[in-house]
Amino acid sequence: MPQIHIIFICYLLFINLTAFAMMGTDKRRARKHQWRIPEKSLFLSALLGGSPGALAGMYTFHHKTKHWYFVVGMPLILLLQLGLALYFFVLT
Repeated sequence: MPQIHIIFICYLLFINLTAFAMMGTDKRRARKHQWRIPEKSLFLSALLGGSPGALAGMYTFHHKTKHWYFVVGMPLILLLQLGLALYFFVLT
């Protein structure tokens, strides 16, 4: 396996673990009435490749599941990323 593939896989693992942890951290902070992680940051982590981790975090921690823009937006980001991956890695 070329080194660039290994780097890409490591990046995806890192960004997904980060997105998952951000959801859990924000939920914990919400319960304690502490400073919160901005929603922009949660979406940015998903846009940067962490949408599976963000979705897993949403439903593991029951966080942001009542906000339609998260319930709709996160799966749409994942579908877009899967479509791009299909295009670049399979169709080209």
